[in-house]
Amino acid sequence: MKILVTVKRVEDYESKIKVRPDNTWIVTEGVNCKSNPFDDIAVEEALRLKAVHGGEVVAVSAGPAAAVTELRQMLATGADRAVLVKHEGYLDSDAAARLLVKVVEKEKPDLVLMGKQAVDFDANTAGQLAAEYLGWGQITFASKEESLESDAEKKGVPGLQLTEDKKSLRVWREVDGGMEQLEVALPAVVTVDLRLVKQLRYAKLPDIMKAKKKPIEELTPAALGVDVAPKVKVLRVDPPPVRKAGVKVPDVPTLVEKLKTEAKVI
Repeated sequence: MKILVTVKRVEDYESKIKVRPDNTWIVTEGVNCKSNPFDDIAVEEALRLKAVHGGEVVAVSAGPAAAVTELRQMLATGADRAVLVKHEGYLDSDAAARLLVKVVEKEKPDLVLMGKQAVDFDANTAGQLAAEYLGWGQITFASKEESLESDAEKKGVPGLQLTEDKKSLRVWREVDGGMEQLEVALPAVVTVDLRLVKQLRYAKLPDIMKAKKKPIEELTPAALGVDVAPKVKVLRVDPPPVRKAGVKVPDVPTLVEKLKTEAKVI
């Protein structure tokens, strides 16, 4: 089973984010970057599927040359190869999806696993766009059924279940009011949610050293024949409003009155 899994380099969500004075974007100087947390889950699930069914895991990223750092981390955790589509600057979801499609056409995987969204833009559209361009079936927000969460999680059993004929994949996903299980024919695109994997593996030092020798193929949008001019443009970025200072009230009736007339929550 050949699994292609996406890895996006994003700003660390634990960093203190500031908006540029001209409101065009955030200040990136001095901000740490890391792999998108949802993509980390996708990589872990891909490695669990490989452990059960065999095959190959290929990590793919589209972004700056520095994204090789995140790809090396995925190679250290167990991915076999990596592909970096080098592009400095903004990529909207449509451009990212079309680049992914070209890599998929080249690699011909059985399954594409992606985080449901990236924590920088939170668009949650790249996976859906890629599936549509490919003409593949898709399942979004893949999660894990409750009965599989305890012992299976400790043993690293994948939440995505391959059917006996290995032609389809059964996937649990969260919906309003509960869970549902869907089946999709392979090849397919699956985007993963937080609760699919609770425990990520850590790369050991020997694996980190071995990862330095694993191949990373570098491509460009031009070489893939993709115009990455954005269809969606960021017009303005503003920081959240400054939170007002709290006030002390002398008694409960005053608190209730303020909650009713000022906060309007009761």
